[in-house]
Amino acid sequence: MKKIFIAFLALVFCSICLDLSAKPSNTEKKTMTKVVQTAGRDNLGSFAPEFAHFNDDVLFGENWNNADISLKTRSIITVVALMSQGITDSSMKHHLQNAKNNGVTKEEIAAVITHTAFYAGWPKAWATFNLAKEIWNEKAPAMSEKDKYAQTIMFPIGVPNTAYAKYFIGQSYLSPVSTSQVKIFNVTFEPKCRNNWHIHHAKTGGGQMLIAVGGRGFYQEWGKKPIEMKPGDVINIPANVKHWHGAAPDSWFSHLAIEIDGTETSNEWLEPVNDAEYGKLK
Repeated sequence: MKKIFIAFLALVFCSICLDLSAKPSNTEKKTMTKVVQTAGRDNLGSFAPEFAHFNDDVLFGENWNNADISLKTRSIITVVALMSQGITDSSMKHHLQNAKNNGVTKEEIAAVITHTAFYAGWPKAWATFNLAKEIWNEKAPAMSEKDKYAQTIMFPIGVPNTAYAKYFIGQSYLSPVSTSQVKIFNVTFEPKCRNNWHIHHAKTGGGQMLIAVGGRGFYQEWGKKPIEMKPGDVINIPANVKHWHGAAPDSWFSHLAIEIDGTETSNEWLEPVNDAEYGKLK
């Protein structure tokens, strides 16, 4: 039976394809972290000092510090050996943590356990996975509101619109969509962000076209009521008309800004849209 078990473990170890090319070089051997273990003496020093000695000084002191194979490889071998025997107590949890500390990734340990399951048994894999999930418990970083919104639109948000920041209240972003033939930019506004009143001057032609592509926002011409904008809405802004546009108070907003060709064109930036005016928007 012992020979069968040893042969079985040998098969498992071979089947996980430990790459011999990963054998540490002489330089790497010199820089490998030395393993120091005191669990034997801490827990059994007075009760079984000889066992404590073998555990701390031989198993971990000599064997684990043998640099012929890497600590990462030793960790994988150890986890496979324990799982094969159905050992899923604190020692398995210790060696899973050890494996993580020695560079085994979540993807790698999942592949190792899955592979070994075909040879050692499915219930053993389930038990080992339950422990591994506690060790590799990294949670994906919470997605920012900007990132969440970016997933709802087909155009990139781009970078902070620092060049024109002084003409905006709040944070806006700019992403070029086309820079030849017809220039098109995707402009994104955080909630409550809006640009100042401004005028696109032109002797002939000129003006601007806005195409809403995400969120909810507003456009307003001087002396007129604000117009709500939602994806698909188009605003044609004549030249020489004072206006502003931006996000609704409770929503991100993106629109494509298309400059219309004209003669003697220029932009004139004016006063901000004050909070009293903006606060009336719903």
